[in-house]
Amino acid sequence: MTVDMISASESVPAIGISNIPNQRYKIVSERGGTLTMMVCGESGLGKTTFVNTLFQTTLKHSDAQQRRHLPIKRTVEIDIIRAVLEEKDFHLRVNVIDTPGFGDNVNNNKSWQPIIDFIDDQHDSYMRQEQQPYRDTKYDLRVHAVLYFIRPTGHGLKPLDIETMKRISTRANLIPVIAKADTLSSQELTAFKLRIRQVIEAQEIRIFTPPLEKEVGDSNQDIAAVEHARQLIESMPFAIVGSEKKYDNGQGKQVLGRKYPWGLVEVENDAHCDFRKLRSLLLRTNLLDIVLTTEEIHYETFRRLRLEGNQESNGNGEPTVPLRAPARKLSHNPKYKDEENALKKYFTDQVKAEEQRFRQWEQNIVNERIRLNGDLEEIQNKVKKLEDQVRNLQLKKR
Repeated sequence: MTVDMISASESVPAIGISNIPNQRYKIVSERGGTLTMMVCGESGLGKTTFVNTLFQTTLKHSDAQQRRHLPIKRTVEIDIIRAVLEEKDFHLRVNVIDTPGFGDNVNNNKSWQPIIDFIDDQHDSYMRQEQQPYRDTKYDLRVHAVLYFIRPTGHGLKPLDIETMKRISTRANLIPVIAKADTLSSQELTAFKLRIRQVIEAQEIRIFTPPLEKEVGDSNQDIAAVEHARQLIESMPFAIVGSEKKYDNGQGKQVLGRKYPWGLVEVENDAHCDFRKLRSLLLRTNLLDIVLTTEEIHYETFRRLRLEGNQESNGNGEPTVPLRAPARKLSHNPKYKDEENALKKYFTDQVKAEEQRFRQWEQNIVNERIRLNGDLEEIQNKVKKLEDQVRNLQLKKR
């Protein structure tokens, strides 16, 4: 049996179907959105500058001056920065996760482990919250996108980069980024991108790519969206330049860029770098795709494997998702370890103070009991004396 499509405007009164997108837009506008982005890479690649340039505000101060006088971190730390972006009454809660200390040591064996543990831990935490009786308020810190910063050597990817990217790609949307692209010429940059693509394909590293619609309408908007997605895919890995300073571009306009004796590198100029394309991918054209991919693919895969008790292995025979719930390995981080020790010390001090107060209270009760017993004995003696006096008086009357 077939059902012919009818026109609501011709055959029946207006139903209101066309108003559903407006209703959905109103609900989404009231709830707002959440984007959790992780920046990963060696120190000195401009991750902090990129974050501040991306959001056009100082979310994090650079620690370059402090890093010169501090010893190299032995382990990878996790720093979380929270902010709220507002545009046309729409609020986007942004969580930026930095990983200082990654790749800074001579021996970087398993330096990616804290990063992988953090991503798994957030999936597991969200899964635990879904299993609770009350699920109205859930704290979601699942990583939607991981920007992996590659040092602009011009040669290729290091073994640390390959291993880390392979492990991250099985858990989150991986977006490779060539940092400080202004240190390479256009020919060197083109050849470097080609080498990275070849390594990514040979190592079967899954990176996030904007979806291309299979069936495109005749509207110019659909054609432009597909063409823009193709340009983003062809530009990967994105070559970016970050800067928080503005300079005159020679046309009387102040632009973000980096000034050199030979000229000015503009951050938002597509002829100089891919910053605008990466910003469009993250915050403009594919923000919903990044969030939904995390929800429908990465988190659902983690949840399915955890509930089934199965283990999918990677090329090295190691499981992509741990069979059991991951331990809270963030406590091994020196920063969190210090906080944990401080909390334990505070708890111990509070317990000792309460015990001391209880002992003092117990001593006060004992002293009060001794005093009351003394008063009772004194009263009893007085009563006995009065009884003797009464007895003597009765004898005298006889």
